[in-house]
Amino acid sequence: MTKTTNLQRCHWATGSDALMCDYHDTEWGTPLHDDRALFEFLCLEGAQAGLSWRTVLAKRENYRKAFHRFEIARVAAMKDRELEKLLLDPGIIRNRLKVTATRDNAIAALDVIKEFGSLDVYLWSFVDGNPLVNRWRDKSEVPASTELSDRMSKTLKKRGFRFVGTTICYSLLQATGMINDHLVGCFRHKVCVGK
Repeated sequence: MTKTTNLQRCHWATGSDALMCDYHDTEWGTPLHDDRALFEFLCLEGAQAGLSWRTVLAKRENYRKAFHRFEIARVAAMKDRELEKLLLDPGIIRNRLKVTATRDNAIAALDVIKEFGSLDVYLWSFVDGNPLVNRWRDKSEVPASTELSDRMSKTLKKRGFRFVGTTICYSLLQATGMINDHLVGCFRHKVCVGK
């Protein structure tokens, strides 16, 4: 991970935090269409509830090991004893509700895949298959939730997903490029629009 300092970035990816800068520069806001990766973000955004994204990002590799690299069918098949063992793993956030929600979300994701053909098709249907491009100039303009994230949250909850409140859903939309919330002055804004 290297940080190029002469690039203008969103406010949260400035400073000396190479992990956050690398995430901002290579992932955040890039349209994502891989079911496994979308499921990973869904779970990690839920794990973030009440915490900082930096905390979750630092544990990301441990999460991947703990949850079979977020292979949806394998996570859905995890037994209670496996989840109990994970509560002893300091490499992840050891919150029982969040750990069990990961398996529950995998089960719900399999149902979605069966009905819609892919998690990708289902999640992207909330934005009609095309990224929504915002043109925020200042961080104060960026919302924590919107009517879209409210609707997504309500719908996901009805389908059995957990830790999918409106703020978590908005973060998911941003992270996976369904919404481009890079500030217009950020070098990534134009890059993500072009994808």
